[in-house]
Amino acid sequence: MCAAQACGQIGAFNVPALIPTLISEWRLTNTEAGWISGIYYAAYMVVVPLLASLSDRVDPKRIYLPSIAVTAFSFAGFAWAANGFWAALVFRALMGAGWAGCYMPGLKALSDATEGRQQSRAVAAHAAAVGVSGALSFAVAGVVNAWLGWRWALVPGAIGASLAFIIVLVALPGRAPDRSVRRGALLDFRPVLRNRSALAYSIAYCVHTWEMSALRGWVVAFLTFCAAQTSGGWTPFAPATVASAMGLLGVWSSVWGNELSIRFGRRRFILVTMLASAAMAAVIGFSSALPYAAAAAFVLAYAMLIWWDSSSLTAGSAGSAEPGRRGATLAVHSTLGYAGGFLGPLALGAALDLFGGASVIGWGLAFGHVTLALLAGTAVFVWLRPTNLAGDRPAVVTAGPAGPTESGRREHSMPRS
Repeated sequence: MCAAQACGQIGAFNVPALIPTLISEWRLTNTEAGWISGIYYAAYMVVVPLLASLSDRVDPKRIYLPSIAVTAFSFAGFAWAANGFWAALVFRALMGAGWAGCYMPGLKALSDATEGRQQSRAVAAHAAAVGVSGALSFAVAGVVNAWLGWRWALVPGAIGASLAFIIVLVALPGRAPDRSVRRGALLDFRPVLRNRSALAYSIAYCVHTWEMSALRGWVVAFLTFCAAQTSGGWTPFAPATVASAMGLLGVWSSVWGNELSIRFGRRRFILVTMLASAAMAAVIGFSSALPYAAAAAFVLAYAMLIWWDSSSLTAGSAGSAEPGRRGATLAVHSTLGYAGGFLGPLALGAALDLFGGASVIGWGLAFGHVTLALLAGTAVFVWLRPTNLAGDRPAVVTAGPAGPTESGRREHSMPRS
């Protein structure tokens, strides 16, 4: 599954990497460019409640295969049929809809086979496979665009999705759903929404993805502006290369962040990370006044902070799910997350137009809107009081009237509903 997801994501961010080219080629406004980048997440958000919930009832493999086929088709269509804003919007939406049937159903197949600390690490490994490939997609698109043009830069996405189809078809074992677990209606998410712990992690994931997608959707355009501001300065790496490095550092940050949340307590770790990230979002846009190398360094540091709690949030939601409702819980988690993913790039592009276009002040205020979103999400996270997961902290043996107990390991082992 991790190998298939890596292949399926090799074209994930080629469109954001091509945004400066598409703006020039099709004379797009920043708001239109934000729509093209963000519609991916909107389509995902619409489709994932059905497909992720369905994975509680049928073998996730049966959902994955047609979805990855749609993904391959959408990359090929964008490459050879898109000729303006509306066509690009349609094919980009199909990319998101296809990924909706791959990401959470694939994660469901993986998490069903694991529990506790092993499950948390399996989720982190899955996130790493997706993240590394997604990070490389920036560089792949940049290199192919430079050599062959932007249309050819979409082709690796189609090839990678086709390889993912073959891997899952041949190598992924089928897994029948547990028929002994009683389930409600397919799209009845009320029990999931009553699970305060899972909901807290999902809402935090919403603002996390808002911030992450805003940066990923606009980082190449932002760094292109920074390079133009300091023409003749030291520019060791192209913007697309920095974007790939950003994603790779983010994967490392996400995996180790999950380990820290296991060690120090998931709730406390996420809260500190969200507040630190909100502070960084308030200043990152103004770094465009600095030399290009310094602005790129700021972007890399900011990305590490954004990704720091990524796996921790998804593992928190999956681990808080009630028996028989993990697919539905991940559906809500992913829907809220990708709602933020849709709004982030769109809001940043609209803010950039509102504040006069690409300028130091414009970029500063455009990125600054993320701070407000993070502070609101942090307030809700604190109010819902999510639990830590079983195994999140080392077991501490304490003596009580009934004898020794493992207070650390058992604390919050069951989700509150």
